[in-house]
Amino acid sequence: MATAAVVPATSYNDTVKANFSHPISNVPGKSLVAVEVSYPPGGASAPHRHSAFVYAYVVSGQIASQVEGQPEHIYRAGESWYEAPGAHHLIGRNASNTEPAKLLAVYVADTGDNALTTPDHEGGSK
Repeated sequence: MATAAVVPATSYNDTVKANFSHPISNVPGKSLVAVEVSYPPGGASAPHRHSAFVYAYVVSGQIASQVEGQPEHIYRAGESWYEAPGAHHLIGRNASNTEPAKLLAVYVADTGDNALTTPDHEGGSK
């Protein structure tokens, strides 16, 4: 069975949608924030960093992800990973050129921190 090669993304076209946000009552100053990140076929996020701890869960499809210092890994629906605050997320993309993919990113963030993702350059991830 042959598999199609994934062509690296030439544009960053992920869609980020707020899902949930609530202060954590037993951890003063911290909130739980969740966002849905959707990728069209072949879609990707710009390289970026997060100001908070992130837990990522693949809802559908397959997501290729790589944090600096780690190998690239393809996560399938039902699989997850985490990133420490400040980790450099080099690769975040749909591993398929034919099917969409979606993940749920859950942050343990400073309450009021609205800049959870900082792209490496202008015009990148949301």
